[in-house]
Amino acid sequence: MNKAVQFFQEAKVELIKVNWPTKKQTINYTALVVAVSIAVALFLGGLDSVFSYILKTYIIK
Repeated sequence: MNKAVQFFQEAKVELIKVNWPTKKQTINYTALVVAVSIAVALFLGGLDSVFSYILKTYIIK
């Protein structure tokens, strides 16, 4: 039981040392992740559409 208490005390000390991002940084990083995710989804969706068109038009007649 002593080791568990010591672990949580040390974890608390380490969490105090962490350089947490500001609210503005968190919002900016979140917006960036969402934007990149949408861009990748659009790119892959476009590729899927192009390949589907090619398959339907030229390969599967």
